[in-house]
Amino acid sequence: MQYAEIIKKLKSLVNPKNVAGMARFGINSKNTLGVSIPKLRTLAKKIGKNRKLAQKLWDSKIHEARILAGMVDDVAQVTEKQMDKWVRDFDSWDVCDQVCMNLFRYTKEAPKKCFEWSKNRSEFIKRAGFALMASLAFAKNEMSDAEFKKFMPIIKRESADERNYVKKAVNWALRQIGKRNKNLNKEAIKVAREILKIDSKAAKWIAKDAIRELTSLAVQERLK
Repeated sequence: MQYAEIIKKLKSLVNPKNVAGMARFGINSKNTLGVSIPKLRTLAKKIGKNRKLAQKLWDSKIHEARILAGMVDDVAQVTEKQMDKWVRDFDSWDVCDQVCMNLFRYTKEAPKKCFEWSKNRSEFIKRAGFALMASLAFAKNEMSDAEFKKFMPIIKRESADERNYVKKAVNWALRQIGKRNKNLNKEAIKVAREILKIDSKAAKWIAKDAIRELTSLAVQERLK
């Protein structure tokens, strides 16, 4: 499929009702068409991997085209420069999360970017650092427990950030690491209990929510 054909297809799927619903969930409605993720995945399968097309889709600034770009780009050709450029363009939490899950987590630079982006003051760049941690923890990869434990001081350090999209990503990273295996579950619960002692509403919310899930029967049974 060519670029013009894809944009035409995306615009034919416009759904104003979905756009309004997305806005209620804090998704930036600017340049948004309201196309669902399942429909974007179907379209991505038809397109296949296409590096040049991914760049053009990203540069269109259309919300769904950017999510699609993360689905069709060739991870083997993704550069650190591109990652830094795209992360600066993030203006909505769903684009941030989708690109981290569908593309960035497969790059060799991913662990490094977790450390780098998580200390950035920009809300969405910082979120990307933690979304990437969560994505790495969710993925089947060769990362060791020791590598994931290195993220814990960062999670604890940034847990007092009261901004909604940051605190939810910090919480997500902590929970996802804690669901990876029994060893990391114990570590995440320990860190969550340390975070609970921090004098911050965000920190207490992050800790309580993480402890509730990580100590749940469902999680404990799965990790046996």
